[in-house]
Amino acid sequence: MSGPISQDWEPVVIRKKAPNAAAKKDEKAVNAARRSGAEIETVKKSTAGTNKAASSSTSLNTRKLDEETENLAHDRVPSELKKSIMQGRMDKKLTQAQLGQLINEKPQIIQEYESGKAIPNQQIIGKLERALGVKLRGKK
Repeated sequence: MSGPISQDWEPVVIRKKAPNAAAKKDEKAVNAARRSGAEIETVKKSTAGTNKAASSSTSLNTRKLDEETENLAHDRVPSELKKSIMQGRMDKKLTQAQLGQLINEKPQIIQEYESGKAIPNQQIIGKLERALGVKLRGKK
């Protein structure tokens, strides 16, 4: 290799990006703009400093709830169903816990059905019918 060494590189110019919206809002940029006499637009957010978003619609809902007079309650186990479950269990000489185990439900559920606190579930009633060999759903 003889002769002068030459480089064919182009100069690379790196420029900063124009300030984005967030950068325009920071205090330094605003103060610099004030000093240079540029126009500054200030817009107050309508719900700034308040917790309106959380509380504005609740008064409406509260009034609706207050005006609501309809008494909504879940269906409860009818007394003849309670009695027939108890009778079927006694005939087979099972405890509530044993019956619960037999139908793969917690003893608590059998207790709720027999005390009438449970919300009737057709699947569980079906399991009880099979386990006790008693028809429970025909009477409804």
